[in-house]
Amino acid sequence: MNRATIVLAATAAIALSSCGPKAPATSNSTTIDSSVSSDTVLTNNADTMNAAAPMASPAQTFVNTAAASDAFEIATSKLALDNATSASVKKFAHQMITAHEGSTAKLKTVTAGLSPALTPDPTLTADQQTKVDAMKTSKGKDFDTAYIAAQQSGHQQTLDLLKAYAASGDVPALKDFASGLVPTVTAHLNMANALK
Repeated sequence: MNRATIVLAATAAIALSSCGPKAPATSNSTTIDSSVSSDTVLTNNADTMNAAAPMASPAQTFVNTAAASDAFEIATSKLALDNATSASVKKFAHQMITAHEGSTAKLKTVTAGLSPALTPDPTLTADQQTKVDAMKTSKGKDFDTAYIAAQQSGHQQTLDLLKAYAASGDVPALKDFASGLVPTVTAHLNMANALK
């Protein structure tokens, strides 16, 4: 026999031996307490083997990002009412609070009507939280400058998010929500860009 035939025969023998009956369990095998249900054992095993949280769907990601955007605009605008010196900045801040509270309410209505319903998570991103924290200690013209920059970048990011989801989102009601907000956010961005 040549070498290739021997290797092939050995491989086949190994493969066939793995198909044979299993050896009986030894005394080292794990026993399960009869008072513990099999569902508990399966759940515990699944939890141990799959400790990572499942990925959010594109719709949930969109909803959370939109909710965080509203929360950021509201938080920074409330700070502007106390810390800004510019009358135009304070006027804009009032408008943003009203508009973004309305947007949040509309988002909650849309997501509650979905099947399955989604719950918006308004937790700020690390970048948003850093900006809010920095603005808390800022006053006067320094605050005005930081607030205007945050409003410009925040509204631009939100506009990009809305346009992207409106074009290729996976939930029709959320696509309608996104496309319906594009003109409003565009107007807010133009207003922020005009602030001095």
